[in-house]
Parts: sequence; C-alpha cells; structure tokens
Amino acid sequence: MAAPPSASKRADSLTRSERKDLTRASLLQAALALIGEGRSFTSLGIREIAREAGMVPNAFYRHFRNTDDLGLALVEEMGITLRRLLREARQVGVAPNAMVRRSVQVYYEYVQQNRLQFLFISSERSGGSRILRLAIRTEVSHFINEMAQDFRRLGIYPDMSTSSLQMVCGLIVTTMLAAAPEILDLPPEQALLEAEMKDNFVQQLQVVLLGAGCWKEKRVIQSTAATGL
Repeated sequence: MAAPPSASKRADSLTRSERKDLTRASLLQAALALIGEGRSFTSLGIREIAREAGMVPNAFYRHFRNTDDLGLALVEEMGITLRRLLREARQVGVAPNAMVRRSVQVYYEYVQQNRLQFLFISSERSGGSRILRLAIRTEVSHFINEMAQDFRRLGIYPDMSTSSLQMVCGLIVTTMLAAAPEILDLPPEQALLEAEMKDNFVQQLQVVLLGAGCWKEKRVIQSTAATGL
C-alpha cells in the first residue's frame, strides 16, 4: 500500500481558494485559542493572533482589516450555523413539547462543542467593542425573527400579533443565552447534573410558552387605557 501524502504535499494540492479559506480559519482559531487562555478579545493584537496561527502579521490583512473585523466573522459564523441547526429542530409535524426538548438538546450540544465561541460571545455581548455588541444584537434579532417565522409556519399562536410573537421569541432567545454560562460551567462527565440542567432548561422554555398561550392582548390594551398608563 502506498504511503499517505505528506502534509506539505496535501497543502500543495489545495486550490488557491482553499488555501485562503484554510488561512482564514487558522486566524479565527488562533484568536479563540488565546481567548481560551483567559484573554479578553479586545486585548488581542494582530501580531499575536498571527503568531498564534503560525504566520506573519501581513497575512492577517489579507483576510481582515482589523481585530473587530475578525470578531465580526466569529459572530457571523456561529450565528449562521446555530440558526440553521435550530431551524432544523423546528420541523413540521413535531409536537411542541418534543420540539422544545429537541431544540434544547441541539443548543446544549452546540454550546458544549463550541465552548470558546460562546466564551467570546458571552464576553463581548456585555462589554468590549461596540461594533461587536451591535453585531451580536443583530444576530439575536435574526434568531428572534426566524423563530417567529417558524412559529407562524407551524401554526403556533396563530392569533397573536407579530409584535407579541416576536416578544415571546425574544424571551426564549434570552433564556437560551442565559443558559450558556451554566452549560459551560457544568463539570465534565456529570450525567445526572447534565440531565437535571436540560430538564430545568426545558421547563423554563415551557413556562414561557405556557404564559404566551394565556396572553390576552386586548385585555392588556383595555387595562392600559383604563389606568391611563
């Protein structure tokens, strides 16, 4: 049997576009690796990111204008992938309770498998660069809008106004974001704690959905008009 090609030969066989994508991915992973060492994203410099990726600083500028540009790529890539996975979990013909539990499982696994990305998001969502904070808010809006669209498609809360439906979906997304640090802090190989956390997560979302089902928009409007608030 012939010996497998060396790494250099495999690299030589890549197209220019593939090599460019590989270099870009290396820079993204280098930034995440530094974050994994306890660094804040805003403290990272271009030179050290390039050094961590094993390349010269000039290579950085072939892919990103600055560190904020790299951060935007991290936000976008995570958002696109997770939104796709959650939309796949919300399929037609699945009971709402089963859909909630499946969505929780998908989200839980994604957080566990992408620990560094969520450390980055958790840090930048409440501090750091204003550009990245706004980008994360935009991604959150995408999650909310796509969930609201799927609820309409699935006939969930068919009589609810668009603004109220988006409010409900916003509460769900906020609950999911709040659960990420707890998932990341869970000790490894703790099956019982993991099961309890997932059940609690599911119950939190079910409470939101149950409350949404009891929401009476007209009654709220009448009450507001009567009290003058």
